[in-house]
Amino acid sequence: MASKKLFSPLNIVLCGLFTALIAVGAFIKIPIPVIPFTMQTMFVTMAGLFLGSKLGGLSALLYMIIGLMGIPVFTQGGGPAYIFQPTFGYIIGFAVGAFLTGFVLERLGGRSVKAYVLAVLAGIAAIYLIGCTYLYFIKNFYLGAEMSLWNVFLYGFLVTIPGDLVFSLISAFAVRKLKPIIRKTSA
Repeated sequence: MASKKLFSPLNIVLCGLFTALIAVGAFIKIPIPVIPFTMQTMFVTMAGLFLGSKLGGLSALLYMIIGLMGIPVFTQGGGPAYIFQPTFGYIIGFAVGAFLTGFVLERLGGRSVKAYVLAVLAGIAAIYLIGCTYLYFIKNFYLGAEMSLWNVFLYGFLVTIPGDLVFSLISAFAVRKLKPIIRKTSA
């Protein structure tokens, strides 16, 4: 019975919507060296906050699958060879981050500002941990382009984290206000 509620028509539509928003977020870019700053992290955390752990994680996972199938939804295209791109770790992190964002919010009761902020921070931490680790290993061990831990930290974290934090925290406040209204009107 719980799976029927999980995959209700509204939830399926919202899951698809957030998959599309994550894809669109790839093309809203602020160009910076090495790793482009996009709006994807904001949409990923919104998916976790709004849809919860399972559907939020599923929406980001679907985004990854669609891109790996060859549909150019990633910042630099798509296809199975994209796994060798230095930034692919962030895409893996999106699925984990959306799930973790929803999971933390669910465990904290999902009502307070503090719960929303902590959920967003947990999701972003997962995205960056996976993304930076992948960036380091792909650059150094696959591409043979030496990249120090400092450069990974600088370009893979410090340069992009301020924007991701600001936009994701703003979205947390918006979702906190909108989620009850949308759920109430759709019931």
